[in-house]
Amino acid sequence: MKSLFLALLSAVLLTTAAPAMAGTVQEVLQDQRALIEKSSRRTVGPAIDALVMSDLPQMQAVLEAWQAKEMWQRKEDGWFFAASKNADGTYVLHRFEDGTKVGDYAKGALKQLKPNSGVRAMIATALVQYQLSDPDINKRTGALDSIARDPEAALLAPLRASIPGETDPGVLSRKTRLERLMSMAYDTDIAVRVTAINDMSGDLGVDFRATLNPILTTKTTILAVGQTTDATTDANVARVLLPGSETLSTQAAYALLVAADLAPAELTQDARDAALEANIEAGRVGGFPVAQLGTQAKRDAAYDALVAADLAAPRITAEDIAASLASYQFREIYQEPSQAVTDVAAAALAKSEGRVAVNQAVDLGLDALSLASIYFLAAIGLAITFGVMGVINMAHGEFIMMGAYTGYVVQMFIANHTLSILVAVPLAFAVTFAAGVALERLVIRWLAHRPLETLLATFGVSIALQQLAKNIFGTQARPLTAPAWLDGTWVINDVVAISSIRIAIFILALLFLGLFLFIMKRTRLGLETRAVTQTPRMAASMGINPDRVNMLTFGLGSGIAGIAGVAIGLFAKVTSEMGGDYIVQSFMTVVVGGVGNIWGTLAGAMMIGGFQKGVEWLNPSNTLAAQTYMIVFIIIFIQFRPRGIIALKGRAAGD
Repeated sequence: MKSLFLALLSAVLLTTAAPAMAGTVQEVLQDQRALIEKSSRRTVGPAIDALVMSDLPQMQAVLEAWQAKEMWQRKEDGWFFAASKNADGTYVLHRFEDGTKVGDYAKGALKQLKPNSGVRAMIATALVQYQLSDPDINKRTGALDSIARDPEAALLAPLRASIPGETDPGVLSRKTRLERLMSMAYDTDIAVRVTAINDMSGDLGVDFRATLNPILTTKTTILAVGQTTDATTDANVARVLLPGSETLSTQAAYALLVAADLAPAELTQDARDAALEANIEAGRVGGFPVAQLGTQAKRDAAYDALVAADLAAPRITAEDIAASLASYQFREIYQEPSQAVTDVAAAALAKSEGRVAVNQAVDLGLDALSLASIYFLAAIGLAITFGVMGVINMAHGEFIMMGAYTGYVVQMFIANHTLSILVAVPLAFAVTFAAGVALERLVIRWLAHRPLETLLATFGVSIALQQLAKNIFGTQARPLTAPAWLDGTWVINDVVAISSIRIAIFILALLFLGLFLFIMKRTRLGLETRAVTQTPRMAASMGINPDRVNMLTFGLGSGIAGIAGVAIGLFAKVTSEMGGDYIVQSFMTVVVGGVGNIWGTLAGAMMIGGFQKGVEWLNPSNTLAAQTYMIVFIIIFIQFRPRGIIALKGRAAGD
C-alpha cells in the first residue's frame, strides 16, 4: 500500500508540476527535438507548426535563428540555444527565453543545425505572421512577398490583424489588396468572399485574375437521366453540355462514357485484327481465307462473321452510340460549391477581361507609336536627302551606324552616361554631317540627275563603311548604355507600360519634327532649299548657289541620321550591320508618306509602325512574317497611291 501511495503521489506531483514547465521555449523545442534534428522537408512540418502554435513571443527569434543556421544544440543534454562565435574560436550560447548568456563552449561540444533550402522555405512561411507586424519595414515587405508567392488559408487571419497597425502607405496598400485576394479564396464566410470579389471587380491585376480562375475551374460530370441520388445532382452547375454541339462533340462525349465504364469501347482496327488472328483455323477466319483479307472491307466482313458465330464482341454502331448518349446528361460543374461565389466571380472576370482587352489595345497603340517614332527618327534624314534633293542614298543606314559608334566611343572616355549622351548627340551630328558633306562633294555632285548611278555608288559606299566599322570595332555588338534615368518603365497599370527610353525617343522625334519645320520655314537655308527643290534654274538666277545648298542639305540629313543612331543605339545592338535594319524601313517610310513632304514622312512612319505591330500581335511567334506582310502591304498601297499618303502639289510634284 505504501508503494502504491508513493506512486500516486508522484503522479499527482508530476501532473501539477507540468504546467509550470509547459510553454517555455526550451520545453517546446525539446518536444519537437527529433523532428528538428532530422530537419527534413517531408517531416519537419509538424515541428514548425508546434513552434508557431505555442504563441510564445520568442518563437520569432527561434525561427529566424534556425532559418539563418544560427541555432546550435548542446550535445551533453540536447538543448537548443542561439550562438555567436568568439575571437578565440569558441562559441557563446544564449537562451532564447531572455537572451542571457549560458557560457562559452568549444565547437566540438555543439552541433549546428543546418536546414536545407526546402526547410528554410517552410520556416520563412511560418515567420510571416510574426513579420507582418515587425517594426522593420523590410521584414514586413518580405512577409508580403512570401504570402504572395505561397498563400495559405492560415495566413489570412494574421494578415488581417496586421492591417490596422500598419503605418506605411505603400505596405498598407499591398496588405489591403492581398487581404482581399486571400478573402476571395480562403474565407469561410460566403458573404465576405462575395464582397471581396465585388470590391475588385474589373481589376486589371494578374493576381486578381489568377485568384478567380481556380474559383471558376470546372470538371465534366456524367449523370444518368432520371437519376436523383447522385452526389453531383446538387452540385454547382456551370452549364449542361449537349453531345454533338460545339462544346462537346459526339465522339468526345462517348469517350467520356467509355472512360467512366458506362459504355463499351468502340472497336478499333487493332482490336479487330487481334480478334481475327485469334480465330484463324486451317487458314480461314470466319469462313474467309486469310489470303483474301488484304483490304479493310474484307477484314470487317470476316469480323462480322465472327460476331455472328458468337466468337467476337459486336461492333458498336452509330445507333448504339446515340442510345448510350441519350441515357446520360453531361454537365460542367464548378469545383467551388457556392453558386453565389461563382456567379460574382464570373461577372468580375468578364469585366476584368473586357478592360484588359481595351488596355491591350492601348498598349499595342503605344508600341506602334514607339516603333513609328523610331522609324520617323531614322527616316527624317532620308526625307531631306531623298525627299527634298531626290538623291537615293543607300549609305543612309551607315550614317545611323556611325552615329551609334560615335556614342560608344564617347562613353569610352566619359564614364557619366548622362554627360556622355549630351556630348555624343552634337558630336554624332558633327561627324555624320562632315561625312555627308564629303559624300556629296566627292560622289553625289558628279552623278547629278543620274539616279541609278547614284544608287550603285552609295551602295558601294555603304559596304565600304560597314567594312571600315568591322576593322575598327570588330564584329561583336558594342554597348551604348543609357543613363540611369532612362532605365525605368512608365507603368500605367498591369497591362499598359512603356519604357522610359521609348518615351525619350518619341519626344526626340517630335523635337526633330519641330526643328525640321523651323529650318525649312524660318531659316535662309530652308528658303533656299525649297527654292532649289522647286526651280533650280530660277533659284540660281536669283543668286542662290544650288551646289552649296545641296551640300548643306545633304549634310543636314546625314547629321540628323547620326543623332538618330545615338538614340537607336541606346536600346538596339550597335554593330556594323545595324544600318541595314533601318534603311529599308526608312525608304518605305518616305515613299509611303509622300516624297518631299515631312508630314507625309510622319504619316508613313505611323502607318508602317502600326501595321507591323498589328501583324506581330496577330502572329507574335514570327516577327519575320510581319516584315514580309508589311512589304506586301506597301506594294499594294503604292499601286493605289503611287505618290504616297500626302503627295506634293505644283511644279515640284511633276519633277
